[in-house]
Amino acid sequence: MTASLHRHRFDLRAAGRRLRAERLLPSQPAAGPTLVFLHEGLGSIGQWRHFPVELCARTGLPGLVYERWGFGCSEPLTEPRPDDYLEREARDSLPEVLAACDIVEPPVLFGHSDGASIALLFAAAYPERVRAVISEAAHVLIEEVCLDGIHRAVAAYEQGPVRDGLRRHHGASTETLFRGWSDTWLRPTRRHWNVEAELPCVVCPTLIIQGADDEYATRAQVDAIAAGVSGPAEVLWLPACGHVPHHQAREPVLAAAARFIGGVCSNKDIA
Repeated sequence: MTASLHRHRFDLRAAGRRLRAERLLPSQPAAGPTLVFLHEGLGSIGQWRHFPVELCARTGLPGLVYERWGFGCSEPLTEPRPDDYLEREARDSLPEVLAACDIVEPPVLFGHSDGASIALLFAAAYPERVRAVISEAAHVLIEEVCLDGIHRAVAAYEQGPVRDGLRRHHGASTETLFRGWSDTWLRPTRRHWNVEAELPCVVCPTLIIQGADDEYATRAQVDAIAAGVSGPAEVLWLPACGHVPHHQAREPVLAAAARFIGGVCSNKDIA
């Protein structure tokens, strides 16, 4: 299915902060849930590029993309992040985002990296409030490869081009955003962060997407999620793909996500 979409950007308030969001509204929407896109640890609306539009068009479903506190055009974050910042985003902020956008029917959450961890944690905390989760490059525990990847990202940032690329999306917040992300993940007190114990509370269907060459994770993340969730789970394992499958393997990810959403919605017209 293809459809033309109307895109509307606006500000909302959640957990006491001003956040930037964008609605994606097909001209002839299919019956079904809203697709809510949760960006990565250095992400923004713009860094998704056209992927949310393409998935909404393919399924005929409405979408919501938003920027968390400190990202993109949302309210700047100047204080250090707590070790449990992902849990707080899932428990406190995301419910208020959905309420502010009048999303009453349980959505399908599509999360990338930090956003995927938030999606899983939301589904664990509020199992009755989510239809399904698409978890792309999530972390549920800390591995050495993750820390090594962040050290490499810091070195690349300090060389300049990565910083310049992020500045196009995050403006004056770029330095604080990047240091907040890297410093939090590398903080000694967070070395043993692990949310595997939360996963059995995830009872909705879950699609787990992972690149075989992810710079920040191994197959251990996928195995932990697949074994931990209580609901049905399937895995899309992508060879020759890194940390951003929705860009690096766009068509396989689009096809798998649309098929999965179609199954969840039990609507054979979707995908």
